[in-house]
Amino acid sequence: SGETWNPFKLQYQLRNVRERLAKALVEKGILTTEKQNFLLFDMTTHPVSNASEKQRLVKKLQESVLERWVNDPQRMERRTLALLVLAHASDVLENVFASLADDKYDVAMNRTKDLLDMDPEVEAAKAKGAEMIWAVLAAFNKS
Repeated sequence: SGETWNPFKLQYQLRNVRERLAKALVEKGILTTEKQNFLLFDMTTHPVSNASEKQRLVKKLQESVLERWVNDPQRMERRTLALLVLAHASDVLENVFASLADDKYDVAMNRTKDLLDMDPEVEAAKAKGAEMIWAVLAAFNKS
C-alpha cells in the first residue's frame, strides 16, 4: 500500500516498530520479556535489564544538550538529533533531564524546546541526510 515507510502514516506503524525494537533489544540483552496481568488481560512487557546502557543514553543526551550543544540543527550529529526527536516523541525528555540541577535542567529543556519547535518542513529542506528525522518530528507533531 506504500504506507509502510510513509512518515505521515507513522502512527499506524508505531506498534510494529515498537515490537521489532523490543525484540532486537531483548536479543542484545538490554531488555527482558515478562508477562504482566492487567486485570482483564495478560500483556507482554519489556523492562530494562541492562541499566548501564540506559544510563549511557541518558548521559549522552544530557551532554549533547549541555556541553556539546550546537545551536544549528544542520551541524548537529544526526544520531543525536534522532535520539532527541525520539525521546520527545516517547515523552521521556523530562525524565532524561530530571537528575540535573535546576539551572541545567532549565537550559536543557529550553534548548530542546527551541529545537523541537522549529518548522520540520523548513529544516528538512535545509537538511543534508536528516530529512527523515524531520519528517518523523512532523508526523509526531501532527498526531
